[in-house]
Amino acid sequence: MKPFTYERPASPAEAAAAAARHPAAKFIAGGTNLLDLMKLQIEAPPHLIDVNGLGLDGIEPMAGGGLRIGALVRNTDLAADARVRRDYALLSRALLAGASGQLRNKATTAGNLLQRTRCPYFYDTNMACNKRQPGSGCAAIGGVSRQLAVIGHSEACIATNPSDMAVALRALDAAVETIAADGATRSIPMADFHRLPGDTPQRETALRPGELITAVTLPAPVGGRQIYRKVRDRASYAFALVSVAAIVQRDGSARVALGGVAPRPWRVEAAEPEVARGAGPAMRAILDGARPTHENAFKVTLAERTLGAVLAEARG
Repeated sequence: MKPFTYERPASPAEAAAAAARHPAAKFIAGGTNLLDLMKLQIEAPPHLIDVNGLGLDGIEPMAGGGLRIGALVRNTDLAADARVRRDYALLSRALLAGASGQLRNKATTAGNLLQRTRCPYFYDTNMACNKRQPGSGCAAIGGVSRQLAVIGHSEACIATNPSDMAVALRALDAAVETIAADGATRSIPMADFHRLPGDTPQRETALRPGELITAVTLPAPVGGRQIYRKVRDRASYAFALVSVAAIVQRDGSARVALGGVAPRPWRVEAAEPEVARGAGPAMRAILDGARPTHENAFKVTLAERTLGAVLAEARG
């Protein structure tokens, strides 16, 4: 691990201002992803800004319904919150499907959204990776790609987003609140938060330099049967090959978001009316334009079958 400096600001505005003073700095909270990346020298920030003391660890009701979840709420606490379990069961189930109990005890809401891809080529500093070293190429293209993206990828990167929580938040129409160094705040819809790679795969989110996540907001509950189903190579502590987050209403309408198939949580709202016709028509519309490799083409069929199982469960 390379040397770095460290500070603990007293407020979110101070934290954002500190990031402006140190352009290559990183915010650290639970550190469950960042510290691993630093040990491997994939990340080598010269300055760390500890945000644990900023008071962003509450879950509060919002006027008109909904919840405001502080950026520092731990994954375990969020999954166990009675309001989340009652009104946003999809989120609770997605969180409990991720990582291990020990990691969920440390991992934060904002950190979960910002975790880097688990593409094996990103973690191997001997291999070309445009996400790790822009312009170096993508060794995953033509390499081992079983776990990688089938849609939304580019000629520069075929990595997937690893977050289970983000898939649920996409289906729930959540938004991400931030603060900048000048004190300006904004709200970014989850639909716009994670970027597709294009020719700049190193830019993974819509955050501006130094911008700090302060909260995630959930709109008023939408009811329905909420199901998160994750298919992986082993029963726990593994990232999704395919995951399906679905909210199915009594009238047959549904929201569907996928994980494990794209560089960001994958939801196509225009395709959701097809769910009433069945998993096959729905998945053909949701994954229209998919470009799988010969190693991960099975994900297209797996996604359809997983959605079919989810719909069967939801409709009893």
